Amino acid sequence: MSNFFAEGLIQWNRASNRRQMPWKGEKDPYKIWISEIILQQTRVEQGWAYYERFITSFPTVAHLAQAPDDQIFKHWEGLGYYTRCRNLIASARYIYNNNGGVFPGNYKDIASLKGIGPYTAAAISSFAFNLPHAVVDGNVIRVLSRVFGMDTPVDDAASRKLFAMLADDLLDRENPAEYNQAIMDFGATICKPKAPECTACPFKEDCQAYTLNCIERLPNKQKKLVKKKRYFHYLIIDHNGKLYLKKRAGKDIWENLFEFCLYESDRLLDAEELVKTSFFQEKLGGASYNMIHISPVVRQQLTHQELNGRFFRIKVKNKPRGLDDFTPVAEGELSKLAMPRFILSYLHEKV
Repeated sequence: MSNFFAEGLIQWNRASNRRQMPWKGEKDPYKIWISEIILQQTRVEQGWAYYERFITSFPTVAHLAQAPDDQIFKHWEGLGYYTRCRNLIASARYIYNNNGGVFPGNYKDIASLKGIGPYTAAAISSFAFNLPHAVVDGNVIRVLSRVFGMDTPVDDAASRKLFAMLADDLLDRENPAEYNQAIMDFGATICKPKAPECTACPFKEDCQAYTLNCIERLPNKQKKLVKKKRYFHYLIIDHNGKLYLKKRAGKDIWENLFEFCLYESDRLLDAEELVKTSFFQEKLGGASYNMIHISPVVRQQLTHQELNGRFFRIKVKNKPRGLDDFTPVAEGELSKLAMPRFILSYLHEKV
């Protein structure tokens, strides 16, 4: 079973795979690591430019480890899932301080780094060191579920172990780097989630999903994602041409990114309702202010959350007493701060 699949995949890769990416064929584990972390929750088309900027600014582990947090977050700005960036910083500093700046050269040590799971460890160890570890990501699971007719739910932990076992059994141990790259490229370009290129598939005669006409049903996902709805009200407080911001803290989205004064509620409020809240009174109560702009509703979809919000631009004559823990920033300096895409989408239109 493994021979026909691995041989067919390698043959397809050498004869037909034309997918190009700047990190493809890379042997530097650091650069592979950066590309894989960027691509964890990001499309290749979006991640490409981020990768190139990142490598230009931080060409080695040492450069990344010694860079200020805010500079690194600014390079990450817009990619989302900022836990990836925090873990990247932590692991770079661990390598620099505890391993002489040398990236680990075996699967176990790579997997022990913060933010690196089995897939990323397998990708780095196989691509950089040609070690026999099979990658198992969404592309791989989709290919395996269709070709081998596996209808076990892919969102179940026990089922994912079955896919990992099959992937390991199929792995070309003589050439794991090419095999792993090939199966990921195959899933991205041929065995796509929608409208797969079955006529160009070298496995169509053996593919169970194609034979049984159940391509659209596989892989089988049983759990339906329920998104939490959140409602943000941002006060853009303008005092003498400076706007007040502070870093988000706590274990929530956008940790360590800058934002304006935020009030979160269980529904969207209009201006009249907002000014009556205790939060508004605490921040601006007693101050002379003029609300000069109210944005349309801004929305953003995250994997597990649906964000809805408005921006209220407010001019004040005197600094309100409730902003002592905020930093005044000139409008021309805003671009130097790392901020969430939710805020950037508004700023690019209005400020």
